[in-house]
Amino acid sequence: MQPVQENKMGVKPIPSLVLSMSFPIMLSMLVQALYNIVDSMFVSHYSQQALTAVTLAFPMQNLLIAVSVGTSVGVNSLLSRKLGAKDITSARKAAGNGLTLSVISWAFFAFIGLFFSKTFVSFFTNDPELITMGTQYISICLIFSLGLFIDIICERILQGTGDTVHPMIIQSTGAIVNILLDPILIFGLFGMPRMGVMGAAIATVFAQHISTVLAIYYVRRNKEIVLKKSSFRLEKQTVKDIYAVGIPTIIMQAIGTILITSLNKILIGFSTSAVAVFGIYFRLQSFIFMPVFGLNTGMIPVIGYNYGARKPKRITATIKVGLVVAITIMGIGTALFMLFPHILLGWFDATPEMIAIGTVAMQRISMGFVFAGVSIVLIALFQGMGYGYLSMINSVSRQLVFLLPAAYLLGKYVGLDALWYSFFISELASFTLTLYFFRKIYKTKIKTMTA
Repeated sequence: MQPVQENKMGVKPIPSLVLSMSFPIMLSMLVQALYNIVDSMFVSHYSQQALTAVTLAFPMQNLLIAVSVGTSVGVNSLLSRKLGAKDITSARKAAGNGLTLSVISWAFFAFIGLFFSKTFVSFFTNDPELITMGTQYISICLIFSLGLFIDIICERILQGTGDTVHPMIIQSTGAIVNILLDPILIFGLFGMPRMGVMGAAIATVFAQHISTVLAIYYVRRNKEIVLKKSSFRLEKQTVKDIYAVGIPTIIMQAIGTILITSLNKILIGFSTSAVAVFGIYFRLQSFIFMPVFGLNTGMIPVIGYNYGARKPKRITATIKVGLVVAITIMGIGTALFMLFPHILLGWFDATPEMIAIGTVAMQRISMGFVFAGVSIVLIALFQGMGYGYLSMINSVSRQLVFLLPAAYLLGKYVGLDALWYSFFISELASFTLTLYFFRKIYKTKIKTMTA
């Protein structure tokens, strides 16, 4: 019997490995962030009401993404650890079970989209126009979300084997298709009907399904993960191992839904312009945060593989490289938001009121970017080693314990301008908590590890 060849994640020099693993994901997420910005720009030029409606609908869309990303992170972590331990059968079972779980998750959200979209949007407003546009957008995104679920799982399967180039191609293709379709369907170009936010939603789901076709094609060609019918049959222990990391990640992401829903409710008490500004900020900050999340995604399989192979020095080196890259990106992002907020807001056809609100908001929120970058890198360690619950505790604390109460209190007793400081407060507190968890894991799990 021939020995199993060592995967590059166990032997390649760490700096080049982390960068080669992360850069394609960072680039694809950068393209995805660019799509988010361009998409919102098109919607904002359709009308400010349309941008507000999409912003109000976003929390439910975020919950959809939470479940898909959380499940895929669990698959990625388990698959890479099994590959590191040379357990190929279990790695393939993780991939197959992940795809089955993604179909089950889609069925749940399709049901929500069919029967509860209008109820959700009506929670924020009584404006008939906002309710109609928001319901159209979110119902289409939920009912036709199968492409999103399959696509994300397939990308993480590929990343778990060390393949980050094909996921970049998959994501970039979907984003480019989306960008091309948006103006055609929103404004009714080339003979198409003018559909507004409905057109934006259709462009989104169509592009997701294009990505899915590519994703399935590349997974079928992957030599390390050869899926059979038995791989798709749910196995209790495999599902449990996937969700040991996946559920904390889902909760982390889903809390964002609670946070955004609550912040929208607080901000609409000031004005619809404040809600629109928050929607613009959320898209713009993704251009800074998405590459760092891509770095996180690239680090998880490297950490997971070397944790399974019991190579502590490679884990530590991975974290060091990640910190340097994340701090650099976040430093650049802080400078952009501090110095050029009026230019960034101008891309969205912002009114004078929106520019006045948004300039203060972006300058104050960006004060916490560097702290957030460090936390995201250290969270990759928790997820890669299978301690997803630490990431969950951190996220719950950051958003529900630190950010939301601070936003409510500052907004109510000081005013809208002061409310934006709550983001900096939460990032600093979360950074402190992350460092505490990191020191604990490093001392008890990494320093004591023997090959």
